[in-house]
Amino acid sequence: MTATEPTTGGAPQPEDEIFVEGADWETVVDAVKDDTLTVNMGPQHPSTHGVLRLVLELDGETVLGLKPVIGYLHTGIEKNTEVRTWVQGTTFVTRMDYLAPLHNELAFCLATEKLLGIEAPERAQAVRVIVTEFNRIASHLVWIATGGMELGSTTVMTAGFREREHILDLFESQSGLRMNHAYIRPGGLAQDVTEDFVERCEALLKMLPEKIGEYEDLLLDNPIWRDRLVGIGVLDAHQCYELGVTGPLLRAAGVPWDLRRAQPYCNFEQYDFEVATDASCDSFGRFLVRIEEMRQSMRIIRQAIDRLPGGPVMVQDKKIAWPSQQSLGADGIGNDPEYIRHIMGESMESLINHFKLVTQGFTVPAGQVYVPIESPRGELGYAVTSIGTNKPYRVHVREPSFVNLQAAEEMTRGHMVADVVAIVASLDPVMGGVDR
Repeated sequence: MTATEPTTGGAPQPEDEIFVEGADWETVVDAVKDDTLTVNMGPQHPSTHGVLRLVLELDGETVLGLKPVIGYLHTGIEKNTEVRTWVQGTTFVTRMDYLAPLHNELAFCLATEKLLGIEAPERAQAVRVIVTEFNRIASHLVWIATGGMELGSTTVMTAGFREREHILDLFESQSGLRMNHAYIRPGGLAQDVTEDFVERCEALLKMLPEKIGEYEDLLLDNPIWRDRLVGIGVLDAHQCYELGVTGPLLRAAGVPWDLRRAQPYCNFEQYDFEVATDASCDSFGRFLVRIEEMRQSMRIIRQAIDRLPGGPVMVQDKKIAWPSQQSLGADGIGNDPEYIRHIMGESMESLINHFKLVTQGFTVPAGQVYVPIESPRGELGYAVTSIGTNKPYRVHVREPSFVNLQAAEEMTRGHMVADVVAIVASLDPVMGGVDR
């Protein structure tokens, strides 16, 4: 048998052409037509931020393609709002992005108020700013904690959750719940803040700057952290525009787009703060942006506390507000218990009105609106349609985690499998919002 006459079956023989003396490995690789390998990451993988499945197409350990598969956590929240009153809808939308529940409540209520043609009182607006900015900090703390854990830093994980607990304590003191609060309601707030609210906020503003400095000391010049993030998951401004990416990802591409500044709501035009940006376009830049955003949120909270006005926290309209939300105390900043006891126990008209508002809700004029706000993950927009009844006809959410997740393939192509973990972490998706 000659070298040009390969065997026809069985294992390759030394006499086969590609194994003749002098043949190198490049010849072998060229002769063997290998296919790519498809691998499932998830849907229970701890680094996929919820029940997310990633289908990876690999050449060795190099990612050629990535397809996110969603739907494992679907709750039908959008659909459920169609059979709930406008107030009850708040208790559903707060469960979408469970790391930023107050932002969902705020966007839904702003859309409802736009249809009603009303604005929440000044005190309610200021409290909304305070609690949503604390919620932004809490969300970023979860991001840095889970991202650190996924890349091997258990120290930053425990530290991030430690500080978040203090913020959740504040939320619990005001709403009774640590998550899914339903505290922001159409027309204002469910109830006024407690007497120690400002004191609690002051304690957090005193504690957080030092802790955020600790995160920087741990990570900013950490060679492992930098190696895992610098130059990884690059997404420039043009790609962000094409994919609809917003939030810290867009600002880490050098674009100073923040709806609090570009399209102000809740009187944000009255607050002095900077839009955090970075020009690196990579995962490390997103880390820097989120760190700076926490500092800017504290700056906003400081101003909101200093200008916290008196007055009611709910519009004084008996067609919308419960009777217990329609009175002012002697100090002008809260409800008078004696008056509430009177209207609920002695006024038949108020009692009937209260019963109807709780059981049937209020009607909202027919119309359609879209209201966007800046959530911790980007543009969170509510497209709400009313046909003039006591329930929404349609609620559709422009959810930033869902939109930003589409950039995962572009960001991971050409990287190693291990980099997928870091890139998905830098996206900071919350599957409760994706699978709404």
